[in-house]
Formats: sequence, structure tokens, C-alpha cells
Amino acid sequence: MKGTHFLRFLLLLLFATRHQPAQAQQSIRLTAGWEYVKQDLGGIWEAVRPAAPGSPETVPLWTPVTLPHCFNAVDAVAPDINYYQGPGWYRTQLAVQNPYANGRTLLHFEGAGQKTEVYIHTTKVGSHVGGYDEWTVDITQAVADFQKMEAYQKQFKGKVPISIRCDNSRDLEMMPSDLSDFNLYGGLYRYLNLTYVPALYAERLMAHAAVDAAGQTGTLGLKIAFPATVATGTNAPVVVRLLDPRGKVVGQYRGAVRVAAGEVAVTDFKLKKPLLWSPENPRQYAVEVTVGEGPRAWRLTTSVGFRHIEFVEKRPFKLNGQRLLLRGTHRHEDHAGVAAAMTEPQIRQEMLLMKQMGVNFIRLGHYQQSRIVLNLCDSLGIVVWEEVPWCRGGLGGTVYQEQGRRMMTNMVQQHYNHPSIIIWGLGNENDWPNDFPEFDKEKIRTYMKELNDLAHQLDPSRYTAIRRCDFAKDIPDVYSPSIWAGWYRGIYTDYKKVSAEEFKQVKRFLHVEWGGDSHAGRHSETPDNALAKIKTGQGADERAGDASLFGGSARVSKDGDWSESYICNLIDWHLKEQETMPWLSGTAYWPFKDFSTPVRPDNPVPYMNQKGVVERDLTPKESYYVFQSYWTDKPMAHIYGHSWPVRWGEPGELKMVKVYSNCERAELFVNGKSYGFKTRDSQNFPAAGLSWQVPLVAGTNQVRAVAYQGKQRVEDQISFRYQTEKWATPARLTLTKTADANGLVTVEAQLCDAQGVPCLDAANWLRFSLAGEGRLHDDLGTSSGSSRVQAYNGRAIIRLTATPGQTTVAVQSPGLPAAVLAL
Repeated sequence: MKGTHFLRFLLLLLFATRHQPAQAQQSIRLTAGWEYVKQDLGGIWEAVRPAAPGSPETVPLWTPVTLPHCFNAVDAVAPDINYYQGPGWYRTQLAVQNPYANGRTLLHFEGAGQKTEVYIHTTKVGSHVGGYDEWTVDITQAVADFQKMEAYQKQFKGKVPISIRCDNSRDLEMMPSDLSDFNLYGGLYRYLNLTYVPALYAERLMAHAAVDAAGQTGTLGLKIAFPATVATGTNAPVVVRLLDPRGKVVGQYRGAVRVAAGEVAVTDFKLKKPLLWSPENPRQYAVEVTVGEGPRAWRLTTSVGFRHIEFVEKRPFKLNGQRLLLRGTHRHEDHAGVAAAMTEPQIRQEMLLMKQMGVNFIRLGHYQQSRIVLNLCDSLGIVVWEEVPWCRGGLGGTVYQEQGRRMMTNMVQQHYNHPSIIIWGLGNENDWPNDFPEFDKEKIRTYMKELNDLAHQLDPSRYTAIRRCDFAKDIPDVYSPSIWAGWYRGIYTDYKKVSAEEFKQVKRFLHVEWGGDSHAGRHSETPDNALAKIKTGQGADERAGDASLFGGSARVSKDGDWSESYICNLIDWHLKEQETMPWLSGTAYWPFKDFSTPVRPDNPVPYMNQKGVVERDLTPKESYYVFQSYWTDKPMAHIYGHSWPVRWGEPGELKMVKVYSNCERAELFVNGKSYGFKTRDSQNFPAAGLSWQVPLVAGTNQVRAVAYQGKQRVEDQISFRYQTEKWATPARLTLTKTADANGLVTVEAQLCDAQGVPCLDAANWLRFSLAGEGRLHDDLGTSSGSSRVQAYNGRAIIRLTATPGQTTVAVQSPGLPAAVLAL
């Protein structure tokens, strides 16, 4: 990563922990003590009525859960069923003890999907439509009323029952569309907080930090917004302190603010030569605000960063007056075993992996994401495009359009202070019809103009953008066309030419979404063979039907091998070319991590979009290291093939070995023999010139690479088998136990021909099953965590919990005898 080392990551994370953005003074995460039922109730009374053990009133049965929690943690990638879309209920009991006299008690939702209703005992206290923006319910009066009831002490023993209904049912008049290439998850899948505030408090603080391109003068304007529950028309004392990144006070204000509806100006600061925020040095200032005095005062701290952004028309992007090539990726809120319900440590791990890959830019697809993500982007130095979930389907009616305006408003207001954000996205693939009988381009343009104007009205300091809607590309400030060279259309060597042509058609060009799918663990000796079938010169955009694995013209997405080998070549070529495009603002690879999707049931891992450079559980694929070799400075070297246990070819045939490294030169050793040094040249494809043609021996081969950057030395090594035996078509299956560690057994299925020779190019469908004690660790959405999966190089593994002598595992493939293994 540019000028960054691991120790710096730790310092950045400590900084991120110290400078938490706009947060109330007393807030408690409600994670434990919840129960859940995956269905609807007959009414709220069923959630709170007295129920003796074993009585009919205990039905339906509730399951203990911990928040965050998602309805679809498992079924989103279950290979044989549709994921659940419908209502579900949560309940808990809370001891509510507000420390403020006449204070307010709030439930603060960081996100819940997709429609939510909130109840205190039997009283409905709030509701919300939209699965991604934050919202708050004031439960003060409802709690006070319930505490007067007999049930408060007699049935609930001094606690307050809270019930929450979430619903992700299909609804054409709700954003995003169910045609979207991602799941519309249900549940309390982000954190829920119990918040206590004094009688006088603000619901948000808007901090606008700006600096000129030369970095000479910084300004900071502060506004606060009071909620409707606060008595207006009075003056309240206010104290503000501004602290620089080292914690030194560099600005103070003491005065009064008029309590009124809407946003109220507090004060402005002016700084000479402020310390600037950038990906290399994401320095943040802390703003501390106190409204009121004494024990009833309301206090809030937020972080800001001073940076100057400019998308120059017909030229690249500039940050703080200097060109910054945006080296980006994308993120969905999705993870193996939990779906959208990622914990803060899981999110932190994911964002660190991105930064360690060299990412300095991210597009958050396709909705407002967790505040935790934005905090980490601020502290790690990752520039952000964040967008509303107007994704596919066309344009709905009044309710639909109002939701879009509301979500744009909430996104901008809730994430306004984050220095990492440079773009507000208006939508994605809004040229995709079929949710409504009418698809009127002019009406879509009109609505997009509304969202564009709204975003600029709420925040004139940032840019707007959309991706893939050519008939409206003149509306936003920045436009990204559809360019999938070498995947949905054309070949990857078309990339630069197509990009240059698209660049000429808009004022500000930024290419987001490129790449292709790779089935983790699948490799190829001849990955580019499919390119011979592909026509060139017909563009590189994705068109209707291109994502399908069936029908249509020849394309790599349908006719290629989905190997990691091919995708590494595609990425390698794109990154090589991007270094020779001085007009380029940047790109964002789609996506960082494999994610679940209901519209891809036929993929090698069913219901998974497999375009990520890491798997759904964050296991890096080979392509992760291709990016690292181009985008980072810390010396690294990675031999291609860590997940390729068996290569194949003729005896004595020269085989290519690639080393992805950012070092000046590297030396390769095969079975102890040096095959010489090679010098890195980014324009020497593949692997920037660090590739060797070497002989391999039948059986085990040891390969080691040593790379040098000045006086620094790094090395990598792998071991694999080389098979020279030819194979026929698969005729039988074998099943072998390969590991037993940490309570998990790993078994491997292998497809062999009639002579028992492994079929190393076989991609047959395999299905694992288990009988007796134990369980498969499946429905994870990974190549090693799915009960139904396409073979990778004639094999597949799965892990399971087993009881010796009481567990039997089997694997089947259509047309072949099953293999059974007793453990």
C-alpha cells in the first residue's frame, strides 16, 4: 500500500477507535437476550401475553438469538430453495433507567430490513420502510405509560417488553428491486442501540470542513438540528472545541444557540494550513460540542477531515490539488454464515484486507452502508462513492419515489461529516426494466434529476454519479458506463480502447464495475482458450441476457472456464493498462468479496456472485495478490497456485510459473535449481514480466521465489504435484478424509476415470450429504462450504463436525455411483 505498513494500520485503528463520529453520550448496544420467530404473528398480543410452560400460548416457539441477526443467514445460499422473504419477529425485555431528569429514551436502529414496526408492550411506537438508512424511535412516553400498568411488575418483573417486526417480503413499490443482483435481507442485521439523552439535545451535527486546493486555508462550519420533541424559542448555551489529529486544541467557541426547528448554525472556524486528509495520511480533527450546562448537558463528538476534491472535466480526479488515481473495489454487506448481520470485528477485518490490497477507493453497492464501514474508510484512508438503493426494475409510483427521496436525504444527512465520501450515487442500472408495465425513459430522467438536485441541495460540496444508464448519463456530475471487457462482451485486450471511447462521451468519466467470476480452487493450464470464440470490436458493455449461463452469443462469462487463472490474466491486463491512461480518474473492481444473490442459482456455488478477489468468508483468491502487486509498496511476492494442488501436462513440457510481486526483481527456484532473475516491468504481460517457463517433474515439485526491493528481501514457496497421466471421462468418485483439526473434519471428493486417474479438468456437479451424528458445514457460499458445488479441477472439499464411529458422509454426481465414507 502506498507508503503504508502494518504498524501504521494499528495506529489508524487506534485512531478510529478514539474518534468515533456523531454518537450520543449514553448509548447501549442491545446484542444479548433476544428471541426470534421466523414467521408472522396473529398480532402483537401473541408476543407479550402470559404463557405458562407447555401451554398453547407458548406457540409459536421462539429461538434465542444475538444481534445483529439476519433471517437469511443460512438460506440465502441454500442450493435447493428460495431464500425466505416475509415477516419475522424479535422480542426482548429491557430495564429502562434514563439517568436524565425529563430526558428522552430512544431506540436507535443502524439498519433493519426491510420494513420494520416497533412495539412497547402492545403499543406501536414507530415504523420504517427501507433496509439501509438509520432511524430512531422515541419510546419515552410509551415506556412511562407501560410502567403504570400492573403487568410491568407482575408479569415482566420491572422490565419493559420490546417487540420488533421486520419484513422483507417482495414489494414492487419498494427500493431496491427484487430483480437486483443481491438479496434483500430481512432482520435486525445492524446494531440496535438503547440511547438516553437529556431533555435538550440535538439529533444530528453537520460539520462542513473545507480547504483550498493548495491546502493553505481551512474552514469548518457547524450546524445542529433539534428534534421535534425539544421546546423551541429559547437560547441554549453551547461550547465547541476543535482538536487536531494529535489531540491539541486548535479552536474553541463559547456562546449560545437559538433552539429552533431544522438546522441551526452554531459557529465557524478558520485554520491556517490544516493537516490534510488523504489515503496516505488520513488525518482527522475531532469536534466536541456541548449543548446546555451541568449534568443535563448534551455532548457529542464527531470527526472531520480537511481535503479538497475535484473531478476535472475531461481530466483525472484530483485530491488536495494533486492527481489521485482511484484504485477501487466494491462492497456488499454479506458474509458467510451470517449474511448481512456482520459484527464490527468482521467488518473491520474485511476493510483491513482491502487496505492491505492497496485499495484507496470504494463504491458501496448498492445502498447506504453501516456507519462502521464509513468510520473505517475515514480512518484507513479509503475514498467513498455511496448510493441510494434505486437499483433496476424501472420507476415505481408515489410511495416508491418518496422512499428514494427520503433515503437520499437520510444518507446525506447521516454520513455528511465523513471526509472519505466524495460522491453521492443516484442509482444503479436504472436502464433495467420489468418491475412495471411501463418503462418510460423520460419519467426516469425526470426522477433522476430530482434526486440529483436534492443531493446538491443537501450537500453542494460533493459530486453525484450513476452507473449504467446511458439515456441519463448527462444528468449526474460523474458517469460510469458498463465496461466488462473479457467477461460479458469482447476480450480483455479491448479494455483500453473501449474506455477511451467512453471517456470522450461524458464530462467526467469514472469506471466502476469490471472483472469476472472465478470459482475458488479452479485453475487452468490454458485459461485464455475461450477467447478464440469471442468477437471483438463490438463493445464491452453488458447487455440483456449476458449474465445468463445459457444462450446468446459467445462470451467468456458463458463459455469460459471460470478459473482463477483466467481472472488473474484479465485483472493483470487491466491493471497494466491503467498505468498508461493518464486521463483516467480511476476504476473500481466488482466486487471485493463473493456475495449471495437470488438471481444466480446456476453458478458453480449456487446463488453466489463469484467475482470477488476473496471468498465469502474472506479467504483470498489468487487474484487478491495480483492487485497487491500493482497497488502496494510494502515488498511482497506471491507465486501463483497456492490453491492448485495438482498441475498437469506432458513429460518434459515447459510450464509457466508466475510470481506476482511489486519488487524490482525476483529469482525463481524449482526443485532447488535457480532459473534466474527477472526484472519487473508493469508493461510486460503477464505478471509484469515475472514469469518463467520451467520443466516440472512427475510427482512432487517445490517452487520458491525470492524477490528484492533495494536491500529488502521477501520470498514465497509452494508445493504441488505434476500429473502426466492422461485421463478419460469421469467414471467414479472417491471420498477421502484429508484433515481433522480444531473439531472439524475435512473430506475431499475426487472425480476419476475408469482407470482411477484423477480427471483434473472435470467440472461435474457434486452433492455432499451426511448421516448419523454431526453436521456438514455447508450453506456458507464458498467453494469449500456448499453441499452442492461444481468440482474445481475434478475435486471439491467440505468440512463437517463428526462423531467417530457414528458419522457417515457421502458424495454424489449425476450419472456416477455415489462414494461413501464412514468416519
